[in-house]
Amino acid sequence: MKKLLSLLLALVMVFSLAACGGDDGSTPTPVPKEGGDAATDAGDTGDTGDAGDSADAAGDYHIGIITGSVSQSEDDRRGAEAFQAAYGEDRIKLAIYPDNFTEELETTVQTIVNMSDDPDMKAIIVNQSIPGTTEAFRQIKERRPDIICIAGESHEDLPEIGSAADLVCNNDFVSRGYLIIRTAHELGCDTFVHISFPRHLAYETMSRRKAIMEAACEDFGMTFAEETAPDPTTDVGVPGAQAYILENVPIWVEKYGEKAAYFCTNDAHTEPLLKQLLEYGGYFIEADLPSPLMGYPGALGIDLTNEQGDFEKILAKVESSINEKGGAGRFGTWAYSYGYTLSAGLAQHAMNVIDGKSELLDMDDIASALQSYSPNAEWNGSSYTNATTGVKAENTFLIYQDTYVMGDPGRYMGSAQVEVPEKYFTIS
Repeated sequence: MKKLLSLLLALVMVFSLAACGGDDGSTPTPVPKEGGDAATDAGDTGDTGDAGDSADAAGDYHIGIITGSVSQSEDDRRGAEAFQAAYGEDRIKLAIYPDNFTEELETTVQTIVNMSDDPDMKAIIVNQSIPGTTEAFRQIKERRPDIICIAGESHEDLPEIGSAADLVCNNDFVSRGYLIIRTAHELGCDTFVHISFPRHLAYETMSRRKAIMEAACEDFGMTFAEETAPDPTTDVGVPGAQAYILENVPIWVEKYGEKAAYFCTNDAHTEPLLKQLLEYGGYFIEADLPSPLMGYPGALGIDLTNEQGDFEKILAKVESSINEKGGAGRFGTWAYSYGYTLSAGLAQHAMNVIDGKSELLDMDDIASALQSYSPNAEWNGSSYTNATTGVKAENTFLIYQDTYVMGDPGRYMGSAQVEVPEKYFTIS
């Protein structure tokens, strides 16, 4: 009888184990659809569906993403929200740094550092990495060296933030400084107007790009011009900065002509600039942080609620509106939002690293994570090279996507395949 009971008990245990496991005991990580917006895939009920189940199976750790607000950096924020929707609010923690971050440095630093109070936190991504991020990462590393610190689109000097972060990813300001001018030249522009303000031009990334743009204009026989606009983080705020752009674009178009291309270094300036260029003439190659959502919906007065998260549909609707307003062949973008893709893609990369599926400093692994939120985009990139020393940074990467010019039909400019002349990499 004892032997029989033992046999029956063993059989029960075997069948119980079989029922608990799958074919191989593993659950695949979900692959986001167009733009990675799993919230859209799951419907409007807030249910993350299979994505949440897969995420739970991957581990109980937390990932934190800190971005600007919707008014300052909408795409960055939406990408973070999409990643949270895919894996659940219980695992993905979000925070927002102050709009007036230059005047609220202590608050900015504390907002980032507070993420490390969570004992289950394993990675913290800041996009955009505004001033204070380096100090915040240093404090985090002192108390929690196990946390992976990732900086997206740093406003601080890259060697500086690279000394504190485990990984830094910025738009390729070197290559793009040349490629944006090259594209403007191919579209028939004779002048390039650079719009910025002193705080931005104090950043190495932006001042160096401006110098490259100026050199490229000379090489392509174009006129390079500068205009100064108010900084939205000062007392004038976003409304005052945008009002200035609205008032001055007609003056600039009369001054530089309709064959001039315009570029602004600040996101808040983009919408009024696009609106007035559509009205008065001029070209816009791509935004500082390109996206079909960057400035276009507001400038065109279109609602993209139904297209949320599907960047192919978003681009098609924006392009159709551009054509209707007579802007075909004059306005460009990246097909997939840079800010959106960077927030979600870097978080995905961090998760892949923690789960042992990727190497933190492998460019191919980084690109793969980004492509999960931009499946049809062509990317290029390289390690950051210090213009003074010529030394490449192991943990800092510069990336960019091909430029798409909207029209009837629109076209990719092949920017990701262009070989940038070597001399531009040492201009500072």
